[in-house]
Amino acid sequence: MTPQRRIENIALTAITLIAGLIWIFPLYWAFITSIRTESRVVSDSAGLIPDEFSLSSYSDALFNTSLMHWYINSIGTSLIITVIVLITGMMCAYALSQMQFFGRKLLYGVVLASFMVPVQSLVVPQFVLMNDLGLINKWGGIILPQLVVPVVIIIYKQFFDAVPKEMKEAVVLDGGSDYTLLFRVYLPLNWGITTALGIITFIMAWNSFLWPFLVITTEEMMTIPVGITQVNDAFGVAYARIMSVALLAAAPVVIAYLIFQKRVTEAVMISSGVKG
Repeated sequence: MTPQRRIENIALTAITLIAGLIWIFPLYWAFITSIRTESRVVSDSAGLIPDEFSLSSYSDALFNTSLMHWYINSIGTSLIITVIVLITGMMCAYALSQMQFFGRKLLYGVVLASFMVPVQSLVVPQFVLMNDLGLINKWGGIILPQLVVPVVIIIYKQFFDAVPKEMKEAVVLDGGSDYTLLFRVYLPLNWGITTALGIITFIMAWNSFLWPFLVITTEEMMTIPVGITQVNDAFGVAYARIMSVALLAAAPVVIAYLIFQKRVTEAVMISSGVKG
């Protein structure tokens, strides 16, 4: 390795370490704030190095807030959204890829065009619709507007397009229906894609804030991202408790990412390639 190349590697490593420290500092600051008492948090002598260890903010967040209700709401809505998005997206993609019907290309064009519609522009009509359906402050009001995920349809369609036609012909000759072809032939072939899309869809649903914030007004129906905004104190802002709730809220997603890191990375690369 030449001296110039060695210097470049050292410089790139240094830049990467600095960028990593900048990225992780807010998480570090949230953690050391959460393990301090409220009086210590607002003290002028509180520094970057943790000088005390207290779990009072975590016990307060677990037992004196509706955190467990928010967990249940987030897990329930996220799982339902993920399952329905995957099933409907797969079936729609199969129809667009393998079936011939009038308006097929137009329908696929509508799916592609949906990328150009900002989500924020749909908030008002969706809210009016959910109100007319009586779904405000209900799980249905949270779930229904989040069931449209065009990228899932597009990725599945690309996979179905790449499957050899001879495989479909063989199943049809054996008397297999479209149901057999989709769920007993194609689905086992794309478990990797389905797993990756399922993980990233779950994370997106779990982190969703704007729509649940608008459609839910009662504390017992709130999801984790919305519930965090309700953690306060009668005498001011409880920084340690807010940070502990934020870390507890992020813990399931962080654990899921660490376990399924490879699948999440694959899903991000696939969806980025489609959007690009």
